[in-house]
Amino acid sequence: MTPFTLTSLADLHRLKADTIIDVRAPSEFAQDHMPGAINLPVLNDAERATVGTVYTQVSPFNARKIGGALVAQNTAHHLQNALADKDGGWQPLVYCWRGGQRSGAFATILDQVGWRVQLLQGGYRSYRRAVVQTLYDTPLPHRLMLVDGGTGTAKTALLHHLSQAGAQILDLEAMAEHRGSLFGGLSSPQPAQRMFETRVARALSTLDPAKITFVEAESSKVGQRIIPPSLWARMGDAPRLRIDAPLAARSDFLCRAYADLTQNAQQLGKLIDLLRPYHPASRIAQWQTQANTAEWQTLAAGLIREHYDPRYAKSAAIKAPPIAQIDMADLADNTLAQAAQDLVRQFSYSARP
Repeated sequence: MTPFTLTSLADLHRLKADTIIDVRAPSEFAQDHMPGAINLPVLNDAERATVGTVYTQVSPFNARKIGGALVAQNTAHHLQNALADKDGGWQPLVYCWRGGQRSGAFATILDQVGWRVQLLQGGYRSYRRAVVQTLYDTPLPHRLMLVDGGTGTAKTALLHHLSQAGAQILDLEAMAEHRGSLFGGLSSPQPAQRMFETRVARALSTLDPAKITFVEAESSKVGQRIIPPSLWARMGDAPRLRIDAPLAARSDFLCRAYADLTQNAQQLGKLIDLLRPYHPASRIAQWQTQANTAEWQTLAAGLIREHYDPRYAKSAAIKAPPIAQIDMADLADNTLAQAAQDLVRQFSYSARP
C-alpha cells in the first residue's frame, strides 16, 4: 500500500491510478468528491449513524467492533460486484474523510488481494484544502474576458459557440446547474457549494492561463451557488465585451432558451409572484395573464423591458466601460457562430488587455 500526498491540485497531474474510490457514505459523496471518483461506501449513511451513536453512548470499543463487521461485509460486497472484473494490474486510489479507519481498512483488504493500492494521505480533507487554496487563498493567473449584456442576449449560447470556434471558456452556469436569473432554475437541484467549487477548480486546471478565457458576466451568485473569492476578484478586474440585440430578438431567444417554463404555467406564475416587491400589482397581474394565455413573446419582452433592462442599466453605470460592443441583428445560431469566430480572431490570442 503506497501513500499519496496531495498538497495542491497540481499534484493530481502526477497521480497514476486506474480508479479513484471514495469509501465515504453516499451523503458525504453527494456533497463533494474528487473529480472522477466512484463511491464504494464501507458504511452507508444509516450504518455510519449507528456506529457514531454507539461510539458516543456506549463505548469506542463497541463502535469499532460493530463498524469493523460492517466494513468487512460491505467490502466483500464490493469485491463480489463493483470490483469483480478487475485484474491483477488494476491500481486504485482510496480515500475517506481524513484518511483514517474507513479508507485504511478498505485499502488493506485490497492490498492483501494483490492490487497496487494508493491511499490518499489526509483523505478528502487534503483534497478540499487544495481546492480552498486555489479558489480562496491564491490569486488566479488566468486572463479572463467577460461576455456581458442584458437578459436574453444569448451570452451562454455565445460562450458555447466560442468554445466550438476554439476559444477557452468557463461556463459557470453549467457548473452551477442554473441559468443565473430568477427564472433560471433547472429541474434538477443545484450541486452543493463544495461540489460547485470542485467543478470550477477542475475547469480552471484545464485552461492555459496565458490565453484568454471567455466567461459570462455574472453577479456574485449563480442561483444559490457563490462564485469563489479568487475567481470573483479576477472577474472584477477583467475587461468586458457587451452584447446587444433588438428587443424582439431577445424575447424570441428567451422563449427558446426557457421553453421548459412555457410548459409549466403554474411554476412560471409562482416565479412571477416573486417580482411583486418590485412592480405594481397591475403589472404583475398583466404578466400572470400573459403566462396563463401563453403569450410568451409578449411576456418575455415585458420582463426584459420593465424588469431586467432597468436593473442592468443601473449595474452597468457603475462598471468600467466595455472594451467593445457587439451589436447583433438577431440571435440565430449562424449569427452567434459568426460573432464567435470574429471574437476568437480578435481576442483569443491578443496581447494581455
